[in-house]
Amino acid sequence: MDPAVLREDMVDGLESAAKDVLQDETVAVAMRDVPRHEFFEDDRSAYADRDHDALGTRVLAPSTVARLLQALSLEGDEAVLIVGAGVGYTAAVVAEVVGETNVHAVDISRPLVVEARQNLARAGYEGVLVDRRDGANGLPEYAPFDRILLEAAAVDPPRALLDQLTQRGRLVFPCGTQQQRLEAVNADGERTEFDAVTFDPLLVEGEQSGAVERNRMTREDREHAMRRAESRRGWEQDWIEWEESVGSR
Repeated sequence: MDPAVLREDMVDGLESAAKDVLQDETVAVAMRDVPRHEFFEDDRSAYADRDHDALGTRVLAPSTVARLLQALSLEGDEAVLIVGAGVGYTAAVVAEVVGETNVHAVDISRPLVVEARQNLARAGYEGVLVDRRDGANGLPEYAPFDRILLEAAAVDPPRALLDQLTQRGRLVFPCGTQQQRLEAVNADGERTEFDAVTFDPLLVEGEQSGAVERNRMTREDREHAMRRAESRRGWEQDWIEWEESVGSR
């Protein structure tokens, strides 16, 4: 069957009363325009509303992509960072709304970065920047961003991502561990909750598919150490400052 017809059927299904997932016309138009089959090996399965596995990651179902992008609340000219590039499909849909050169995507998995670049180029979105990074650190070289989409679960949004938002920016991420909800966080800390979701946890260096060592404690240890240092008060803080001043002589 013609992929264009499959694409129309996919979006119509998401807009139907039975699913009632997609209400944002801007997102609907973008999803109708992006050739999703260019990001998959099989044309027909590409337009099925279900998750897929690819190169050690979960490729999101169209209904999940629709929920994420509606929560992101795109208006048409924002600079966007996508943390978790995957195979590149979400980045392509965002590019349809804000323009290719306004979209930046990172992934911790090198094979996925290569895959996303190839898929995006084949689908006609060569202008999207895709780089291999630890997503928790964002992409400071291109910050600030008007919108940041984190396609992985976290208990709290990484501080580096919040710091890379513009003053009126918005970060969308799945919040929680076993029980998760989609949340949007503004730069001033205001939060908005959306539907329940299920995402894999945010990975750090060493946890990606094919890594020699998989250790999720790396970032947690660093964050706990920073919190302990920031919580020191009184004589303990004075002692630290005295040690620093002595060491600098």
